[in-house]
Amino acid sequence: MRKDKVEQRYQKITDDMNRHMGRLRHAVNHISMKKMAVCATLLFIASVIPLLMLGKYNVMCIDDYNYGKAVHDVWMQTGSLWQSILAAVRQTGRFFMEWQGTYASCFLMAVCPMNFQYEIAYIVPLLMIGMFATSAFLLGKQIWVRWLGSDRPGAWFVMMMLLFMFYQVIEAPYEGIYWYNGSMHYIFMESLLFFLLTLVSGCIWTGSKRNGILWCVLASIDAVIVGGGNLVTGLQAEILLVFLLVYTYVNREKRKKAVYVLFPFLLFTAGFLCNILAPGNAVRAGLDTDVGYSAITSVILSFYHAVVFMVEWTDAFVILLWLALLPVMWHIGKKSAKSFRHPVWVTIGALCIVAAMFTPTLFAVGMVGLSRVDNIIQMVYYLCLFGVTQYWLGWSSHQEEMRFGLFLEGTGNVMTVAGILLVLVVWTMTADKNTYTGISALRSLVNGDAVTYYEEAMERHVQYLDESITDVVIEPFSVRPALFDFEDLTENEGNWLNLAVSEYYHKTSVRLRGK
Repeated sequence: MRKDKVEQRYQKITDDMNRHMGRLRHAVNHISMKKMAVCATLLFIASVIPLLMLGKYNVMCIDDYNYGKAVHDVWMQTGSLWQSILAAVRQTGRFFMEWQGTYASCFLMAVCPMNFQYEIAYIVPLLMIGMFATSAFLLGKQIWVRWLGSDRPGAWFVMMMLLFMFYQVIEAPYEGIYWYNGSMHYIFMESLLFFLLTLVSGCIWTGSKRNGILWCVLASIDAVIVGGGNLVTGLQAEILLVFLLVYTYVNREKRKKAVYVLFPFLLFTAGFLCNILAPGNAVRAGLDTDVGYSAITSVILSFYHAVVFMVEWTDAFVILLWLALLPVMWHIGKKSAKSFRHPVWVTIGALCIVAAMFTPTLFAVGMVGLSRVDNIIQMVYYLCLFGVTQYWLGWSSHQEEMRFGLFLEGTGNVMTVAGILLVLVVWTMTADKNTYTGISALRSLVNGDAVTYYEEAMERHVQYLDESITDVVIEPFSVRPALFDFEDLTENEGNWLNLAVSEYYHKTSVRLRGK
């Protein structure tokens, strides 16, 4: 009798659990994609708020001094913004003839905001995250909606989750978010390329002639700027613009739109040729002891390094989020009117795009792994990874008897929600709180490292401004936020960074106090 009561109680508990689980599953499966997109947006915003808050304690660093000195001098002497801009133009021309051809980057690096007011370095993460996240989102949305046939909420959701993931595992946070010079040369220029590709794609797909002309004009202006940026972004832009031009020409339905691609392509190519053929590049090459590989060897090695870095960047965090998004991307592919006929060629093309971004540094200096370069390659890889996955799932959804597809369809929203919850557990509960950028930034804010670092940095700045001190001896930082992993001054006053600071502030010498 007692055994029967135990069994009845167990059965009742089991039935109650199944009933509650059924209700929960029903509720989760009836969450609309619009609501999921809103939640993904809020998650992304919440994840970057600590990064932006940490920016309050940001200061100038490294090449900011070298590239900003001329403009800073003019500003201090005249207080004229116009004269400062002219100084940046003159310096860009001098660099073009004597050092490097990246005319757009050189100008933008010269007008570092901290040249005009030292305390506004907080603007750098606002600018870099704002530009890169916005441009990547718009480009990704354009790819998913126009090229892959997604609805807008689905594309919105996928891109917000991708951006959340990227900013938590970004290869070099300091060089891609807080360091003005490094992020301007790569992150900002890659952002302009993303805007360029979004505009050109919009020209191809728009049904409005007026919009087509307007976007073509904007793309053409942007193209001239991108042509004067870093060579990694430049080579990538050349390849993609050629592809879009060929696509519009061979596609009868789009052939009339080829002119919208042609103008940005020609202007970009002209700017890019000026960039790579600048006299300063030859001068710099003559002083550089690093020797690059031949063109063919560089291309071959690019594919090898692309595979190595893709494996490194596909960690557990990325895999979990990728798995969580599979049901969503399956539904996008199934509803899409696109044919998805060439999954193999799309995969090969994506690999070539990623590999091409390793070629310029292999050809120029015979190496890869420059962190500020890796930041933009990493984002392009994630776009390709999710884009290619979407394409394969679109192809699969148009095939018959795809058991994996039936499984994904049967999970509804449950697999996605459960997967994202697991990602959040990994994100917040990982033992090393510096593993993910948002948590690391929050940790530095809470434990006081950020405040202490900034106070010590401002103490240095006071010494730099003191005209009675000609030989400056500064104290080492007692702490630094984990994300601020830049190269600091040394005890050697002849070190290149020490010299950059001493010249910027017109000091006889600047050095770190010895232990």
